[in-house]
Amino acid sequence: MSSPFAAPPGSPARRRRPAWAGRNYTLLTGAAVVTNLGSHGALIAAAFAVLEAGGSGGDVGLVAAARTLPLVLFLLVGGAMADRLPRHHVMVAANALNCVSQAAFAVLVLAGDPQLWQMMLLTALCGTGTAFFNPAAEGMLLSTVSGEHANRAFALFRMAMNGAGIGGAALGGAMIAAMGPGWVLAVDAAAFAIAGALRAFLDVSHVTDRAPGGGLLADLREGWVEVRTRPWLWSIVLQFSVVVAVVGAADAVYGPLVARDRLGGPAPWGLALAFFGVGTIAGAFLMMAWKPRRLLLVGTLCVFPLALPSAGLAVPLPVWGLCVVMFVSGAAIEVFGVNWMTTMHQEIPEEKFSRVSAYDWFGSVSMLPLATALAGPAESAFGRTTALWGCAALVVLVTALVLLVPDVRRMTRAPHTKTTTPTFPSPTPSSPTSPTNSSPAGV
Repeated sequence: MSSPFAAPPGSPARRRRPAWAGRNYTLLTGAAVVTNLGSHGALIAAAFAVLEAGGSGGDVGLVAAARTLPLVLFLLVGGAMADRLPRHHVMVAANALNCVSQAAFAVLVLAGDPQLWQMMLLTALCGTGTAFFNPAAEGMLLSTVSGEHANRAFALFRMAMNGAGIGGAALGGAMIAAMGPGWVLAVDAAAFAIAGALRAFLDVSHVTDRAPGGGLLADLREGWVEVRTRPWLWSIVLQFSVVVAVVGAADAVYGPLVARDRLGGPAPWGLALAFFGVGTIAGAFLMMAWKPRRLLLVGTLCVFPLALPSAGLAVPLPVWGLCVVMFVSGAAIEVFGVNWMTTMHQEIPEEKFSRVSAYDWFGSVSMLPLATALAGPAESAFGRTTALWGCAALVVLVTALVLLVPDVRRMTRAPHTKTTTPTFPSPTPSSPTSPTNSSPAGV
């Protein structure tokens, strides 16, 4: 039987791409590129749409919170459904919802005088689509790559995805300055439509039928067991619940405000975000060749630089200085991301990818709506500079605490085979040796 991971020997597709980059991997990568071209600019556009409508920093935070709240509410359901239904169907349906919601948001902004509640509602619909899409997409990607090539495949995927983010952020910032945020939102809607069409052509003939489970709640309980029995997994998810919250508040709320007041508008902030994307490409290039043995130790050490952008905005650094710290943090988090995905591919059975991924995403974004909603009041109470320094300090603190977990320091890379037990160097690891001992983190 032919492998789903590679094109047939001698075929034109094999000559154009690596043997491990089969049709599904190529389609998923292409769709991710298209989506990121639109979404990186749209995130900036949503913030400036609120500001141009007369909104305050608190209003920007409320719209950002409206996007992330559905992630908290629906991620676990989305993960269970993605392990129960065909994943590509879930992905296409989610893309359709994102397309419709962003198109309506664009029309609302272009028509003039958008109301805050309308913008919150439409961004909430977009967040709902993301809640169902993310667990299905992660499970689908991981099922397309063989263990031997996982590190390189994930690095290349993230390189392509983040490379598109560079163009999306820079182009989005320039388009907002020249044409206004409404047209950027319209481009994002079109990108979702194209990406959904690409994902509709995924080949799932090699995917075995899933055995009927005991219902949605039983599936969620089973996924929870997979998470709670691994100290290194739930500790890093808890870490990222704080990291994602404070970094998200800094990027979505304080970044546009600092750009407006101190940097000259949306274009410099878009440039800084583009340098973050350049950093992720540099990190992905590094991970194409580097295979660190201590996966989670190296990855966790690379979370510390995520404190730099908040500190840079607190100073605030000039545009070139902010671009430098964004580049460094982008490269560092990419090293973490590839090591994290490789660990999950190494340890988690395919049929449970989406549920474990959903718990990871759920934990990672659970505090984000609260953080973005409170960003405005925190600025009023403590001042923007103090709030930004607080964001940086929290990243450093929680990352240092995770390094105290022995399993985080001891998790090692397995040989070129997919293993079903954790690969710790000691014969008696503190985490259980259940059949699915691994991790993801929603970055």
